[in-house]
Amino acid sequence: MNEFDLLTRAAAGMDVQRTVLDIAARNVAAAQVSSPGHDFQRLVADIDDPSASDDDSPDPDPEATNMIGPRVVGTRPVRASADALAEMIGVLDAQRAYEMDASVFDVGKRLAERTIDLGRL
Repeated sequence: MNEFDLLTRAAAGMDVQRTVLDIAARNVAAAQVSSPGHDFQRLVADIDDPSASDDDSPDPDPEATNMIGPRVVGTRPVRASADALAEMIGVLDAQRAYEMDASVFDVGKRLAERTIDLGRL
């Protein structure tokens, strides 16, 4: 993995976490407007990482091996009770994961800048 793959993977992670954050914010709103004891349609993101190695797969998909990083492939509804606190915890988790991906991106950016500086010498 080179520094540009690192940047691509971190950016893909930030994109996934932004989507998860949007879904979590929607779930918070749905939990707040539903009444206690009544279920609401909670959305859950389905995340796929085609670059993750799978030892069980005999013939990997050539298109999937060219992709770097996770991606959201869709959402699915799940019946849930109205618990805005649990949904807010999901928002905080997505926010922290986004911040971690952003710091990895920043490290990759600094690494690429230093590599370019070394090439100038």
